[in-house]
Amino acid sequence: MLLHISEQSSETLQEQIIGQVRARILSGELAPDFALPSIRALAKSLRVSVITVQRAYDQLLNEELIYARRGKGFFVATLQQSDKSALAQQRFAEQLAMTLHDARRDGLSDQEIQQIFNETLQSGDDNVGN
Repeated sequence: MLLHISEQSSETLQEQIIGQVRARILSGELAPDFALPSIRALAKSLRVSVITVQRAYDQLLNEELIYARRGKGFFVATLQQSDKSALAQQRFAEQLAMTLHDARRDGLSDQEIQQIFNETLQSGDDNVGN
């Protein structure tokens, strides 16, 4: 399982691990019962602390996206498509609410926000990272 983390990201290393594993599970890239790398193996391959990976896995366990088998490791949980969709919608709503709060704090009107949202939605992924 290849993850790409960056020290320059605004997200912590833990958040990057959580986000990338979560995205791969929700997209179906990681199938149910797929064995995740051990905490030590993933920490070594990413050159991060074992504690960072442990905390990331703990968060994914709390979200019920993965499960642990004593002595065997961590595995991708079986999720129904409706559960995946509901989780993705919930996460999007939370992120959007924070973005809306920031935009309003920065002085944008709801009309301006809506215009930017619509333009961004129409352009697809063309503006990601710009």
